[in-house]
Amino acid sequence: MGDCCEDKSCAIEALQSRQRGTLLAVLWINAVMFVAILAAGLLAQSTAVLSDSLDNLGDALTYSLTLYAVSRNGHTKARVALFKGVLILAAALFVLSQLAYKLLYPVMPVYETMSLASIASLIANGICLALLWKHRSDDVNMTSVWECSRNDIASNLSVLFAAGGVWVTGAAWPDLVVGGLLALLFLRSALRVLRSTWSALAAQPAHQH
Repeated sequence: MGDCCEDKSCAIEALQSRQRGTLLAVLWINAVMFVAILAAGLLAQSTAVLSDSLDNLGDALTYSLTLYAVSRNGHTKARVALFKGVLILAAALFVLSQLAYKLLYPVMPVYETMSLASIASLIANGICLALLWKHRSDDVNMTSVWECSRNDIASNLSVLFAAGGVWVTGAAWPDLVVGGLLALLFLRSALRVLRSTWSALAAQPAHQH
């Protein structure tokens, strides 16, 4: 026991075990919420809610990749975090494409469904954020996960705001505006994650596996 703790292997194994348990929990939360919010987005005909559902899907995929990287070395963790940055970028491009489509073919979203979906997502992502809080500074891999989860909260609040805007104005433009703002948020996050993980990759020896 003394030798184990002396070379820090006990602490490392305990940290990896805690990370794995947390990631499994948030993985299942996001997988379930993806299905629920996707259905709500289709019913509401809301670009903002649909982007929220794809955000949940992206998170579920992200947590799966992170589970793979938890027990890996720094180089592998940085490469996985780099891929997660690409996922965030893909989500931003999807939102932009939906925004362009709705500008060409306007449709009135259902604000009641938008509101219920955003509140449900807010509760679920609040739980995820609380679970991930203690791991936010563990390493570049968990930091990028924390970044994704924090963005989820902002996204949910934005969708709720959009629902209120649709209700007050009786028009679809608040949904479109929020969709554009979410795209900018995703782009900013993607650049931050990609920049930090590129630096981490550059600092790691290329021969590590």
